[in-house]
Amino acid sequence: MNTILVTIDLDDHADQLMGHAAALASALEAKVWLMHVAAPDPDFVGYEVGPQYIRDDRAEELRKEHRTLQGCAKILEGHGVEAEGILVQGATIEMILEESKKLEADLIICGHHEHGFVHDWLTGSIAKALLKKSKTPLLIIPFE
Repeated sequence: MNTILVTIDLDDHADQLMGHAAALASALEAKVWLMHVAAPDPDFVGYEVGPQYIRDDRAEELRKEHRTLQGCAKILEGHGVEAEGILVQGATIEMILEESKKLEADLIICGHHEHGFVHDWLTGSIAKALLKKSKTPLLIIPFE
């Protein structure tokens, strides 16, 4: 196993996922890719329509997420794990699957929150969707 892709939301559970990734990567001498999927831009971003302040706010938000992701990679490197961060925009499941193919990931690590029926019905579950669609092995970390 050479490459581990870790999907993180840059929330309170990122440390938990990074801990599992660091332990596995150290034992297997694998590289870790920390991936955050940012929401797609509103339709008008990149065009001259729409308020400039919204485009500026969105650009700053993406820069902040990228800096946070790079900081997470540095933490792993401090533990002796080769790590890089990657920030992509788009539909979450499709982007994870696409990047795992590009990176030739041997394992995808993601977290799973237990939500109620209404939440799952409205938004779905990333972990459950990956279980159905991924050809790459998954390690799903349950969050409390």
